[in-house]
Amino acid sequence: MIRPFCLLFDCDGTLVDSEPLLAAEMATSLTRLGLPFQASDYIGEFRGSRFRNIVAALEERYGSVDPLHLAETETEMRSNLNRRLETELTAITGAREALMALIDYPCGVVSNGPENKIRTSLKAIGFGDFFGSHLYSAYTANCWKPDPRLYLHAATAMGFDAEECIAIDDALVGVKAALDAGMTVVHLNRFPDAEETPEGAIMISSMYQLPTVIENLAHTRALESRQFAYAR
Repeated sequence: MIRPFCLLFDCDGTLVDSEPLLAAEMATSLTRLGLPFQASDYIGEFRGSRFRNIVAALEERYGSVDPLHLAETETEMRSNLNRRLETELTAITGAREALMALIDYPCGVVSNGPENKIRTSLKAIGFGDFFGSHLYSAYTANCWKPDPRLYLHAATAMGFDAEECIAIDDALVGVKAALDAGMTVVHLNRFPDAEETPEGAIMISSMYQLPTVIENLAHTRALESRQFAYAR
């Protein structure tokens, strides 16, 4: 009997609608630091990227900032963001319904954000019970999407091979990471007019569509397994 797929979810923009809060805090903090930045810049250009990579790109445009000042600014920004996550955060539409429908599948969260931010976000909207301790942060693994090693790290930690995993991610950096890891990838494309789903990924525009996609993939996999068994 084949095992069910392991479902690996991105967090920000896939499960929780945290990106507007993050973009607003970045805009305030980075502009004060001397790196002009608007909330729309995050959504349009940097969505899903590591904070320090965003800073590096801005420094190339506007000049370097003092590392100590940067560290202090980042600490303050993350503290402010966590407070807002606790009180203002909402779930992505359809995410709760999708998780309920897929409750029999092993699930984990794979995020470029710090682990405490993942925990704060999931607790704030009541999603913690869906994932337990299966939270995989780039800051803990020391590799960030689009590096495929983050998704591979999560798969190994959960006891699955890459081909047994389905990654669900809204950001192109995450989609690329999971594709390069050799996983089946579902791209939650909430901006289809502005963003193209990479070749090889399955596009959905709403989390309400996810359970049907997963069940179809599981059905196809079961048929292929039976056909292989008969061929032997």
